[in-house]
Amino acid sequence: MIRNRTAATLMAAALLAAAAIATGCTPSASPAPALAVAAADVQGAPVIPLPAVVQPAEGRFVVDATTAVRAPGDAAGRVATQFTELLARTTPLRLADGQGPGIEFRIVPAAAGTSPEAYTLHIGDEGISVQAGDEHGLFNGAMTLWQLLAGPQSSAVALPAMRIEDTPRFAWRGLMLDSARHFWSVEQIKAVLDAMATHKLNTFHWHLTDDQGWRIEIKRYPRLTEVGGCRVPPGEAGRSADGSPNRYCGHYTQAQIRDVVAYAAARHITIVPEIDVPGHAQAAVAAYPEHGVVDGPTEPSHNWGVNPYLFNPREETLQFLEGILAEVIELFPGPYVHIGGDEAVKYQWQASPAVQAHMRRLGLKDEEALQSHMLKRLEAFLEARDRKLIGWDEIIEGGLPPQATVMSWRGIEGGIEAATHGHDVVMSPGNTLYLDFLQTNLPDEPPGRPKFTSMQKIYAFDPVPAQLPAAQRRHVIGVQANMWTEHTRTWERLQHNLFPRMAALAEIAWTPLERKDYDGFLARLPVQLHRYRALGIAYGQTALSVAMQRQDDRTGNRVRVELSNPLGYGDIRYTTDGSVPTSRSPAYTAPLDVPVPTELQAAAFFDGKPLADRASQWTLDAAALLTRTDKTLAQCPQGGRLLLRLEDDTPTEGPRASFDVTIFNPCWLWEDAQLQDVASIQVRAGRIPYNFGLLREEEAKRGFRKAVAAHGEFEVRDGCEGPVLASQPLPQATDADGFITLEAPLRVPASGRADLCMTFSGDTRPQMWVLQQATLRTRD
Repeated sequence: MIRNRTAATLMAAALLAAAAIATGCTPSASPAPALAVAAADVQGAPVIPLPAVVQPAEGRFVVDATTAVRAPGDAAGRVATQFTELLARTTPLRLADGQGPGIEFRIVPAAAGTSPEAYTLHIGDEGISVQAGDEHGLFNGAMTLWQLLAGPQSSAVALPAMRIEDTPRFAWRGLMLDSARHFWSVEQIKAVLDAMATHKLNTFHWHLTDDQGWRIEIKRYPRLTEVGGCRVPPGEAGRSADGSPNRYCGHYTQAQIRDVVAYAAARHITIVPEIDVPGHAQAAVAAYPEHGVVDGPTEPSHNWGVNPYLFNPREETLQFLEGILAEVIELFPGPYVHIGGDEAVKYQWQASPAVQAHMRRLGLKDEEALQSHMLKRLEAFLEARDRKLIGWDEIIEGGLPPQATVMSWRGIEGGIEAATHGHDVVMSPGNTLYLDFLQTNLPDEPPGRPKFTSMQKIYAFDPVPAQLPAAQRRHVIGVQANMWTEHTRTWERLQHNLFPRMAALAEIAWTPLERKDYDGFLARLPVQLHRYRALGIAYGQTALSVAMQRQDDRTGNRVRVELSNPLGYGDIRYTTDGSVPTSRSPAYTAPLDVPVPTELQAAAFFDGKPLADRASQWTLDAAALLTRTDKTLAQCPQGGRLLLRLEDDTPTEGPRASFDVTIFNPCWLWEDAQLQDVASIQVRAGRIPYNFGLLREEEAKRGFRKAVAAHGEFEVRDGCEGPVLASQPLPQATDADGFITLEAPLRVPASGRADLCMTFSGDTRPQMWVLQQATLRTRD
């Protein structure tokens, strides 16, 4: 809930006043004081990320079609052009060069030690001035001014007088995008870069190679993309109508990469390419088997998870990798090359007599030291060419390359260790900054990892650990969020995952720690959503909607309902008559006891306007109380830690069903089911490929009940290890639509209630049954 109501109210006042001027209406009260007061409160400035310093002033300046833009010099001229083009694309404002009151962009000498990204922005009665010592800083100032002008408005905007003095907290403000698992077009990459620029993010980490795909053209090794750039998806998605393989392909030519690099540079974004070594190498080994460890051909993996293929540590393969890096360096002029180093399970090295002999010749004690040996060799190659090596925190194991920078993803501990020993660190903990984790725990989130990463958790993260000694804190050079795309198949889904969480990332990366305030962030976010719409960004709706938790009355006649907004917005309005909630609908203040049936709708509001595009709605009738889905059922304890929201393998194009399932031991739990008058249980289930690479220790956790019937059975127990209450043989295959519907008589315990544990027997490989819906059928 927003506690700082003053900030929210002041921001709203400023925007309403600006809107009044935009539409040609003069407020009855004098608008200048209200606008100035709104600017006086830092939390009320509708800018993300929040600037370091905002000083209010008296007065205002109106930007309209008569406003002139001046920019002496080439650098300032480039920034002014970018600003006016972006403004014209996202607002009705069309500004041009001219004289008289207006907006000036100017490069000025900066004090020693000033960040090249720093800027000042001054708004007064006579005009607007944006100044910086470097073109990058001037561009950042232009993005702040664009944000101030791109709120809800029309052909004229009144800006309150203020002075902003701004500089970033961290030099590395990054986003990683995985193009290896799912391929993104050049146009889509550019759209991500555009959005990053408006958030003042300056580092794009491009994950270009993995087990599932090699996406970068290397001219001296063309098979890397010819073979490694295509995979055959598992199941129905991997077969064409005529039965031939339906290959999933994609790679970037060197000309395309140069184009993207130049596009990013124009927006002051550095691209860091990633070439994974020694693991995540299956696509490369499929193309050039002689540089793998295992004899015989393979193919790019269609499995997610960790695969065992490694590069060979011999001299010939190191020269092969250096040949790849030589071309990578020519394409990417930035100072860093990411070398991976993560999840390189050493099974193949351990089992290879040749690798073991090579390790003994080098005098290395174990396989971790062998990985370190390879990375130190590659670091020397990069250093000789004026590049720096950066890798995931596993590169610490076996000994860090001398000049390496560490990207800490397995929590913050690796970053602390590296910084303690004098290495630079980028904090990127998976449990906080992995954007393939769902935004909420709502059932309509798209496929991904249901251990959701809320906006609150991202915003609260401080990249500088308190336990790090003060003298070493300077080694934390930045922060980065990572967007892995195993489960992100479409552009719409990618936008859902990135936005609006990118706004929280921007603020922890840029804003001084003492300025951060989540309530103030929530007050500024609605205007940011308007900017997303202006940019054509299909941001996620789930976090802006309303979540519902219910407790069914045992009589089945009433339901107790609790409502909340995942982000913490407190103004929730609801209706029970089937109508869409408005700002005048009843306010939710306490749990609701509603009769059955009820058509409940609810929406979260801010400043009298709904946050989500559509209201959340639920039908609470007798049938709904007797039905649960995979998204609303619990998971049995023996299911293990790895719960995923997985997508069906068909159809090839268009929407697909998704299923929540724990892949180590699939089971679904209907807790405290009320079974009075229940005669049977009906389930709707599908079958999807089991395409996961598991480590040996993870493989030991995979479990299932042995089948009794020819093709297994659907089984219901009272508790996960309790007596069987229902059982029904499974068919050999699904129906034509990819689903089956089964119904089995249910033996009701004397208590009339049970924790219904539902499973499908039989090995989960190569395909596993997954539950979509369970319904209790009464005797009548």
